[in-house]
Amino acid sequence: MGIVGTNPKRTKRFNLRATPKQERLIRVAAARRGVNVTDFILDSACRKAEEALHDQTRFVVDQRAWDRFMTALDAPPKFIPQIGKLFSKPSVAESR
Repeated sequence: MGIVGTNPKRTKRFNLRATPKQERLIRVAAARRGVNVTDFILDSACRKAEEALHDQTRFVVDQRAWDRFMTALDAPPKFIPQIGKLFSKPSVAESR
């Protein structure tokens, strides 16, 4: 696992609260894996975070939907007057 496996110096802190049942579950699971609680929690949390992000960046479609998607990407952009108007104004950051 890329995020946890490199072992850089840990400088950030999370403050967590758990029920006694959750604490026991995590401690037992960490012990069975042969790791400390911190490593167990970080590894588990990073795996879930990567899974959550992966679900938002990867999608599977059938061939018909893929062909329609590719056709839309290959088509010239549509001009939308409201967007043209928006981009003709200076950005909020430039106007300060």
